[in-house]
Amino acid sequence: MSQPRRSIEAIIADEIQCREEQVRATVALLDEGATVPFIARYRKEVTGGLDDTQLRMLEERLRYLRELEERREAVLKSIQEQGKLTPELEADILAADSKTRLEDLYLPYKPKRRTKAQIAREAGLEPLADALLGDPTLDPEATAQQYLNAEHKIETAKDALDGAKQILMERFAENADLLTRMRTWLWEHALIRAQVAEGKAEEASKFRDYFDHAEPLAKTPSHRALALFRGRKEGVLRVAMALPEELENAQPHPCEAMVAHSIGWAHQRRAADDWLQETVRWTWRVKLAVHMETELLGRLRELAEADAITVFARNLKALLMAPPAGMRATLGLDPGLRTGVKAVVVDHTGKLLAHTTVFPHAPQKRWDASLAELGALCQQHGVELIAIGNGTASRETDKLAGELLRKLPALRMQKIVVNESGASVYSASELAAREFPELDVSYRGAVSIARRLQDPLAELVKIDPGSIGVGQYQHDVSQVQLARSLDAVVEDCVNGVGVDVNTASAPLLARIAGLNGTLASNIVAFREQHGAFGSRKALMEVPRLGEKTFEQAAGFLRIMRGDNPLDGSAVHPEAYVVVERIAAKHGRRVDDLIGDAAFLRRLNPADYTCERFGVPTVRDILGELEKPGRDPRPEFRAAEFREGVEDLKDLKPGMVLEGTVTNVTNFGAFVDIGVHQDGLVHISALADRFVKDPHEVVAPGDIVKVKVLEVDLARKRIALTRRLEEPAEPGTSRGPANRDAKAPRGDRNKAAQRRPGKPKPEAAPTGGMAALFAEAQQAAQRKRQR
Repeated sequence: MSQPRRSIEAIIADEIQCREEQVRATVALLDEGATVPFIARYRKEVTGGLDDTQLRMLEERLRYLRELEERREAVLKSIQEQGKLTPELEADILAADSKTRLEDLYLPYKPKRRTKAQIAREAGLEPLADALLGDPTLDPEATAQQYLNAEHKIETAKDALDGAKQILMERFAENADLLTRMRTWLWEHALIRAQVAEGKAEEASKFRDYFDHAEPLAKTPSHRALALFRGRKEGVLRVAMALPEELENAQPHPCEAMVAHSIGWAHQRRAADDWLQETVRWTWRVKLAVHMETELLGRLRELAEADAITVFARNLKALLMAPPAGMRATLGLDPGLRTGVKAVVVDHTGKLLAHTTVFPHAPQKRWDASLAELGALCQQHGVELIAIGNGTASRETDKLAGELLRKLPALRMQKIVVNESGASVYSASELAAREFPELDVSYRGAVSIARRLQDPLAELVKIDPGSIGVGQYQHDVSQVQLARSLDAVVEDCVNGVGVDVNTASAPLLARIAGLNGTLASNIVAFREQHGAFGSRKALMEVPRLGEKTFEQAAGFLRIMRGDNPLDGSAVHPEAYVVVERIAAKHGRRVDDLIGDAAFLRRLNPADYTCERFGVPTVRDILGELEKPGRDPRPEFRAAEFREGVEDLKDLKPGMVLEGTVTNVTNFGAFVDIGVHQDGLVHISALADRFVKDPHEVVAPGDIVKVKVLEVDLARKRIALTRRLEEPAEPGTSRGPANRDAKAPRGDRNKAAQRRPGKPKPEAAPTGGMAALFAEAQQAAQRKRQR
């Protein structure tokens, strides 16, 4: 008796490890238009406490499984209309748990162009094929003489046998069970092999490590897979699937043996066995080999893309959630040499107050005049922070800012070097043009630099995430999937922090749960026309902002110092009654409860629950009352670059420096140490222990101590390590120039103890990997030379 089909909710429940009723309740909320941030924060009782990670996985799988169901219905309808839907086939189709399996089952029935097998069937050769397969004792030549057909140009026995062979090849190659077994076996045993394309050796120099390269298909790291596919796309590498030599030369060939087994045939020296053997061989070599190569290389690419997107999403989240320096008057400096240093002052809300250009560096060298002009601006506007872009002339400008601080000690200013990736994109954007129509593009970049120090999240949401520079092969992955993933990250970050509705920009508001670009613009326009919002309720007066939208967005929108003190917290307006009930029970005013940690911690959440609000919600409310509007981001801290180390030539092996992690990849982390070129800490040098995933130990924005291992001036590469106790070895790189032979001592010990057959830790990048390193460095350099 067949097992009943499992529901979508049951499948997802197993995958995210929760109860089916939790999934069912969440799906109902999503179908009603609820957003993931809203569900995660304000519907814990309904979902049973599913967190945002589980909810994002649920949302993604729900989309996939519903698409699978839609396709399943179309397949069933198509086969039924052909009159070929048997109960067994229907059961198999209903049991298909992936799009791949479903398409395998549909393959024999899928409308296709006229094939050689179809032409042979039309010529009446299918009975010949069936006869020889069913009784291999028959003589092929003699049997084929019975199927000659001049009308269909079947004039010889060879013509008839060739047609019968085409029929069997198509039949064998469309066997869904065979395809599943072969796909699984090849994924476990096949290699991905790359060779330099003929005549392309010089052009493909950055891929030199892949000129004759092979490794297990299933174990190829994502960054290496994407490097291989990029080389193929550029036409300089030939990339293919292959079997290890011992398997390729085995007799019989393992894939041919799988085809034979699937039809229950074995060579027994019967009259038709040689012909059937040739049919089996052709089935693999002509029909299945190319199909499997295309599919499995596609699978590797999909996995590599998914991994790259995950890396990008992690890095983006770390960058967006970087600690804000605070809403204080800020001097933004966009460094430059010949074109000068663009300087702007923004107030505590990010509003532009003044702008100018100074020329402290070569060739003008107006150092003292620049100090005087900047000093006057700082004194006039009460500047507290100085944000310095990390592009060309950054260290020279940092030195200028240092002297400015010494000349104006009364202002107690603080200077910070800021990652300016993407600032030029914002400068030239339509948004920046609308905000500053009369301002030169270069000054807009300085404004962005100043604001991203004040609040990185509020400023970076204005920039396409793909332009921020924290990805890995971001242009080689599915742009639809990338955009969907990054949008989810931005949405989660913005809603996790919350925004002040009276100061937030339209791009920031557009990321709030339930809002979109139009509603965000309407909120800003309403605010500009009627003044600051006095309460969350006032948002209902904004055009097109209805009750459902208000429900989704209100908890993430803050009204600071408004009519109701709760409007400045993450307590949702629908739950204000809970706070009022607590206040009434203890004879206190609501505003007296806020911040009274000692009192709030004595309360038992269970005492204030009701049918609508359970313990999880009440617990969240008490935590929010204790620290209303708390910012989940860490406290601000900036890296301190070493004086006198301002250029690559200033670096020496053994130097211990402080820097900021700018990007994290699968093979290590890039660190800005203040010399206009990020250094690479290879994964093997990230910690004094084995690190499988660099994200376990570092994230973009982290302040880290690193030691210089090697400096390659010619190629502008810096190899760094976080193993500070290990002596540096001048002339030896464990970073971008070497492989395992020069790995850090800890990794060499691990290699000696490794069991045979166990994959080696990721080697330091060379060749194609060096290409990745170089591309990352060049991209950073281009952004700095805007």
